[in-house]
Amino acid sequence: MVSLRRGANKLGCLFSLLLAVTIAYFGVNVGEAYLRYFEFKDALRQEARFAARRSDDDIRSRLVLVADSLGLPVEAGRIQIRRTANRIEIGAAYSEHVELPLRLREIHFTPRVEAPL
Repeated sequence: MVSLRRGANKLGCLFSLLLAVTIAYFGVNVGEAYLRYFEFKDALRQEARFAARRSDDDIRSRLVLVADSLGLPVEAGRIQIRRTANRIEIGAAYSEHVELPLRLREIHFTPRVEAPL
């Protein structure tokens, strides 16, 4: 006679589900910080592409607005721009606090782009 099991180990299933939800919760926090970083770096790249037509002050003010709209810390708005005869470098540095299990972690970001003029 074949005996049928009614469900798996309920405690093991519950633990696995709790672990998956915890990883997803904290993964979203870290993922959002990196998503903002990549969006900001994309804005830097776009400004560098059109830098020949814009002044440094215009580029800086546009990027400050982008940083503000993304909800980045204030130090992300401290944009460094360096031009040479045929190249431009645009960069910034900032840190974000990310909630991890049992502690708060600080992640440092330094988005930088370089493009021809």
